[in-house]
This record gives sequence, structure tokens and C-alpha cells, in this order.
Amino acid sequence: MPQTAPLTTNGFDSAELNFEDFKKIVINDYRIGFESRQASLLGRREVLTGKAKFGIFGDGKEVAQLAMAKAFKAGDWRAGYYRDQTFMFATGMSNLKEFFAQLYANPDIDKDPASGGRQMNCHYATRYIDADGNWTNQTETMNCSSDISTTGGHMPRLLGLAYASKLYRNNPELVDQKQFSINGNEVAFGTIGNGSTSEGLFMETFNAAGVLQVPMAISVWDDAYAISVPASLQTTKEDISEILKGFQREDGSNGYEIFKVRGWDYVALCETYARAIEVCRREQVPVLIHVTEMTQPQGHSTSGSHERYKSKERLVWEAEHDCLLQMRQWIVASAITTEAELDKIEAEAKIYVRECQREAWNELGDVIKAELEEAASLIDAVAQDAAAQDAVEDVAHALRATLDPGRKDVIAAIRKTLRITVKQNFESKQKLVEWFNEQVEFNTHRYNSKLFSNSPKSPMNVPVNSAQFDGETRMMDGREILNACFDANFGRDKTIVAFGEDVGNIGDVNQGFAGLQAKYGDLRITDTGIREATIIGQGMGLAMRGLRPIAEIQYLDYLIYAMTVLSDDLATLSYRTSGGQKAPVIVRTRGHRLEGIWHSGSPLGMILNSMRGLHICVPRNMTQAAGMYNTLLRGDEPAIVIESLNGYRLKEKLPTNVGEFTVPLGKAELIKEGTDITVISYGSTLRIVQEAAEELTEMGINIEIIDPQTLYPFDTEKLSVASLKKTSKLLVVDEDVPGGGSAYILQKVLEMQGGYYHLDAQPKTLCAKEHRPPYGSDGDYFSKPSVDDVVEAAYAMMSETNPDKFPAIY
Repeated sequence: MPQTAPLTTNGFDSAELNFEDFKKIVINDYRIGFESRQASLLGRREVLTGKAKFGIFGDGKEVAQLAMAKAFKAGDWRAGYYRDQTFMFATGMSNLKEFFAQLYANPDIDKDPASGGRQMNCHYATRYIDADGNWTNQTETMNCSSDISTTGGHMPRLLGLAYASKLYRNNPELVDQKQFSINGNEVAFGTIGNGSTSEGLFMETFNAAGVLQVPMAISVWDDAYAISVPASLQTTKEDISEILKGFQREDGSNGYEIFKVRGWDYVALCETYARAIEVCRREQVPVLIHVTEMTQPQGHSTSGSHERYKSKERLVWEAEHDCLLQMRQWIVASAITTEAELDKIEAEAKIYVRECQREAWNELGDVIKAELEEAASLIDAVAQDAAAQDAVEDVAHALRATLDPGRKDVIAAIRKTLRITVKQNFESKQKLVEWFNEQVEFNTHRYNSKLFSNSPKSPMNVPVNSAQFDGETRMMDGREILNACFDANFGRDKTIVAFGEDVGNIGDVNQGFAGLQAKYGDLRITDTGIREATIIGQGMGLAMRGLRPIAEIQYLDYLIYAMTVLSDDLATLSYRTSGGQKAPVIVRTRGHRLEGIWHSGSPLGMILNSMRGLHICVPRNMTQAAGMYNTLLRGDEPAIVIESLNGYRLKEKLPTNVGEFTVPLGKAELIKEGTDITVISYGSTLRIVQEAAEELTEMGINIEIIDPQTLYPFDTEKLSVASLKKTSKLLVVDEDVPGGGSAYILQKVLEMQGGYYHLDAQPKTLCAKEHRPPYGSDGDYFSKPSVDDVVEAAYAMMSETNPDKFPAIY
């Protein structure tokens, strides 16, 4: 498996640099920058000629990134966006062949280690997980967290990457975590375009880093536009560093060191980055480097031309202030080398970039052409035996004539052949089917794998350890069960940390962490501001650096504030890196039934539809929640645990092994046996269903109750369909809106488990109303499923099939 490359360029950090050494560094920098520019130009042509689908490049940003690379050291981290190719080349975290392999979507991780062809070009990542799910030594490599296309979406993650250095430096218990940090000396580098600084995620992250005082270095690439929109419509005063001046730290205050430098001034850039990163690394304070007067010679992307929206005067200015042109002029004026020597370097660079492009194209194309010819030959053989010989031969001929073929062309041709011969069966067709099935398996691995780590360390592989109770078992509040669970785990594993609004000093609003900050310290159990998106990002960055964070969102309704981070970033991380990165953060929250529009949410449909890549745990009580935390804290995949808001003060038995017992993910539990109707529910409504079951029994109806416990994964042992084989009737009780979580459950049970074949009545769902619940007990009763609703829904199902025995209630 490919690993991160070592540093390949030199900075100006030697105590004594003679002129020859200085000259070599400058010329090498210019060569890297020029190669990067040629890659941008050639990449655009490859898109416009149809060899690639889309292109977005870092032209115009080369010189600033060369300077930034000089300050970047082994152990440091990057969380940037898709303009940073020169920085990646200069640090050795990527190279030109990988650049083009990603442009062509090569699914081989040896060719595109950043994403295995899953991300569009200039979306970078380094691999810090080996094939068995083990961490590599992050202090020996330069590290790049995986890019996302939402241009401000990476900022919360950046906060967490920087915060990890603070914890590693200040918590002496972590001193032995040598593969993740050396005394917290690592800096987290972030880059963002000037337009995206207008986004809320940037502002939230910027403020949080100033409060936390973490070694985070933000570079703003300012070319005065955000696609076609000028800075005058983006930023007050058209200057992000100007409006952020209030964050400049002063004597006795926290805050930032803020720097401003022009993007075409090589010397000033090198000096600025050296100063800024030195103070950031040494003092662990955040810095902002606002790089102005940048250009974007090819416009935003291959989707259009910047001549459409830039004035002639601006285009002339950009041509004159192109950073590589300015650097070239400075090199010649400073007698570092001659025009002729630079001409030679540029000519060699053009040849080298073209060679890398051709090699990357051929490495993918040759493999696909071999697959194509093998498929075409098998189709030829089928044609000889097929009744519609001419039609099958046409398929093979069209396949061989395809220009720049892809795997979709190969597979589509086979599927077409099999449809033509659907009513025939012969040996050559069987061979084609066998080859096709092999390719389906290969392509599933190439394009559909690694939504989760699926490693030996997956929580799905954590051994089941049942809860134990003895004769002395005490009954206590559910919150106390959780508290005991967290206490045991914090004592067991010093890398576990927890943070969120009100988590630290008061022990969270429901007292799950009560007393634990005093016991384990405020570096491990910490209060945060009201900033849901960066709470998740903080957890994600910590988890990427070997810590085990529990990031709390106070109420499920406010998870929406963190939706982009959860959905775009965390949930896709393993998939978009083809298993090269992971972030096993646990998101703790609480929801379901309480009071009022914004404190009683159960938007499970929204969560399930937008967060595939996270386990979704919906425990019915705090003992089950504790078992899920015990499982997740021993695994390596991210999850959301939604505790039931109205369960904290309900009495439960304390397991003697409260920090050790595990609840397996995906294992549904039979809560009550029955014969008449299978009722599936979870979380708070499960208690309502259980209460309703008592009245239904009195009415002669015996329901079977199933708790899936986790919605993702859902009932992997198919307990639901086994129940349906007995009852032939299904009722799903769900607090989400109609068609939300209930539709998901129906799809799983009826389609995926084959439950449809065992029904003798229409399956029913009992859900909340389409609006959010109004305040008060009456609001809850008339908006969400009640005991009365469950009783009458189950009774109505029985009445439909046996109205004589169960006449209509009203």
C-alpha cells in the first residue's frame, strides 16, 4: 500500500547558506512551480478534449505554496482545498503522475493514493491507515487530511487537527503516544479561498481557534474573486484580514497573529511563512496569513472562462502580476541564474509534465484495453453460438470501436449481449457470465467499497460481552449508569476525551459526565462554546490523530447545525480515501420526546439519508447506550449515539461490568414474544409500545416487539423477518415524520429481508405528524405516537382481517 512520501524540498532553515545552496533552492522551487503550472494547463486540455470529466487547478497560487511548503515539517497536517497542488508537489505528499491519475479517475490506490479515483482532481490526502486498519507513524511523515469540494467545509476538521497538538503537549498522560505527536510540536495548516471566508464554517472555526489557542495556520488565497463574484460582494471592506483585526492578540489576551503578504513576492512570502509558522509552532497560537494580489490564469475551473466576468484592465494586471513571471524576473534581476538557463528549465519541465501525463493515461488505458479485448473476445465466441449472431457481433464491433473506453463501456457491452441471448443457454455464454461476475466483484471493490473501515478493528468485530448483574445489583437513574460507564472508560483509556456545550464543569445538562472533569481534568472533559459544526470538526481532527473523542451535541435538533461536517466530511472519509483514512469519533446527542419544537426532534430519516458512513445507534435506555459506547470505544469507526431524553431519571439496574459489557451493532433484540403483529420501534417510543402491549393483551391481541437498537446497520441477523413469518403483520412505530425513518425500516424488512412474502395484510406505519411538536404535554400527545395511538393502530390491523372478533372502535 502506498505511504506518504518524505519531504523533497529544502527551506531556508540552515544556519549558514552559501550562495550556491541558496541558488539551488530557488531554482528548484521555480522548477516545481513551473511544472505545476504546466500540469494545470495540460490538465485543462485533457478535460476539454474529453479524456477527463472535470478539472479544477491551482494555477496562480504557485509561489505562495512554495513558501508555505518550506515551513511544513514531518508530523504537520494539512486541511486545505483544491488549489494546493504546488504545495503538495513541493512537500512530496503528491506528484505529477498521481495528479494525472486522479484526473483520469484511476481506481488503483497505488496510482492515486489520495482517493483511488473517487475524488475529482486536486483533492488530496495521504494514507495513514494500513491494509489491516493500523495507524502508521504520523510523526515520520507529512500528513494531509482528505479534501472535500465544499470550499469551507474542511475548516472545522482543521480545528481538531490543531487541537490535538495542544492536548499532546499539555497532557502528560499522552507523552508515550509517539506515533502521533512529538510534544505537540505539529502545526495544522489550512488553506481557503477569499470567497469562502464569508461562509459560517470559516467564521465559527476562526473564533473557536482563537478561544482554544491552538497551532493552526490559515492561509487565505485571495485572487479577488469567488468564481465570478468579486470581493466587493463577498467581504466587508473587500479585505478579510482587515475585518479580522479584532482577533489580533494583545498583551494578556488570546487571539491571532495576523500577517499580510502579496502572492507574487517570493522573498516576502518565504520570510512571512518562516515567521508566522515559527510563532505558531513555538507558542501554539493560531496565525492568519492573508496572501493578496493572487491570480487565477485559467479561471475557476474547466466549466468556463474568466474572461466572461473580468475586465480587460484586470486581465492585463493579472498577466503582469502572474506569480511565476514575477519570480522569474526576480531570479534574473538578482543574478541567481540567466534567462537562458530558465528557458532550459522550462523546456525540460514541459517535456517532463507531458511524460507524466502520458504515463498516467497509459497506465489506466492499457489495463482497460486489456479488459475490453478479453470481453470482446468472449462476446465474439457468444456470437458464434447465438441465434441473433449479427446483433451480438455488432456489440463486439461497437465495443472495439469505442474511443477512450472506460469500464462502463465494457460492462455495458456484456449486459447488452446477455439481454440479446436471454432465452438461450450455451457454454460460451456461461463463460461470459462467469467473467462478468468476476468483473462485478472487482468493480464493487473499485467503486463501492470502504464506506466503513471494515478492518479487524471495526466495532462490528468487537467481541460480545453481556451485561452482568449480581444479587446486590442496585437500581439507579439512567444518567448514573452512563456516568459509571464513562468513568470506567476514561480510567481504562487515557486517549478518550469528551467535549461539548456544558459537558465539563456541570457534567452535561443531564449529568452523564457529572464529577468527571474534577476527576480527569479539563483537558479530557471540556466545555465548548455554542458551535455545533466545530464540535464535530474538533472531534474529527482529534480522531484522525489517534485520540478517541466523544463530541457532544446537546440536542438532536441542533445536529442540523453540524450537518455539512457530518455528511460531507466525516461520513465520507473512509469511502473517499478508499480506506486510507479514518476518524473514529463518537457523536453523543439526545433526542426524541421532550417539550417544544426544538427539543423533541427525531429526524432519523434525514440522518439515515445523509450520513451513510456513520453507525446510527438508537438505544432504548441508558444501559443499552452504555453498552454501545463500550463497543464503539473499542472499534475504529465513527458513530452517532442518540440517547432518549426522557430516560435519564428512569430507574435501571447497574451492571457489575458497566465499563466492559458490549452491545453488538446491528443486532436487533426481541423485547416481547407475540403471535399476532410484529411491531418494530426504537428509542423512546419503545416504552410506549411496551405499555400499549399490556392493554392489547387484555383485548386479545398478542404483539411481538422488536428493538433494532441500531438503525445503521439494521438487524443484520434478520430477526424482523423471522418474526414476520410468525405474525404475517407489520407495524412500524416511529417518531420521525411520515416516510422518514419508518420508510427506511420498511425497505430493510420488506425488500432487503424479503418480508413482503410473509405478509397477509398491508404493512402499516405509525409516525409523528408532518410538523414539529408544539410545546406542552398536549402538543406532544397530538403530534407524536401515544399509547392510545399504538393500541388503536394495532387493533385496526386485526380488525381488518377479523372484523367480527375485533369490531371497529369508532
